[in-house]
Amino acid sequence: MNYSNPRYQNQGIHVLATIFTVENGVFKVLLINRKNEPYKNMWSLVGGAVYCDERVEDALRREVKEKTGIENISFRHFGIYSRPDRAPKFRMLGLGYIAVVDHQEVTFLRETTQTNNAEWFDIKKLPPLAFDHEEIVADAIEFLKANINDGEILKELFPQYFTLPELHKAYECILDRKLDRRNFRKKLLKDGIIEDTGLMSRTQKVKSSKLYQFAKLSK
Repeated sequence: MNYSNPRYQNQGIHVLATIFTVENGVFKVLLINRKNEPYKNMWSLVGGAVYCDERVEDALRREVKEKTGIENISFRHFGIYSRPDRAPKFRMLGLGYIAVVDHQEVTFLRETTQTNNAEWFDIKKLPPLAFDHEEIVADAIEFLKANINDGEILKELFPQYFTLPELHKAYECILDRKLDRRNFRKKLLKDGIIEDTGLMSRTQKVKSSKLYQFAKLSK
């Protein structure tokens, strides 16, 4: 390897966080409004460049904290974006990560030194996005749909125990299609994705319902 070769120079790495939630039956992604160039005042995914002295995972956590204040959420890598012209000035390799969170449990900063604002956006009503972030959001959605039966991904969306109607509604929202309630319950129990806890929800407003949990959480 010849380090002086100009074809090795002027390259960097972006870490990009697609943070999803379900709110009142609407599937949403967290976006930030950029305060600085490039793409000043445009909306984008949360993320930024990796420093030369840090690991990619550390860079992801740092960027998310700096631009939203959010900490302690779990991410999973899902894609690499290597188009040479995906960023202006010089090449930036993009690494896509996904997280699913309970919006009631996550608070974020509306403005930072690098952002004008942060908002949850309906995935069906996204504004124009900076860089290639529309492509990355679309890929993240497909990744989530393909892996929706992985309790390790969806567990952050729910408390430890949840009712079947709550889970059914979230699945329909993410998959963007109707699911038969009876078959939905049978399949998830048969496949060992969820399990009956033997507990019941307690509320004065509606009839009590059985409480379930993701099977992996009990192991």
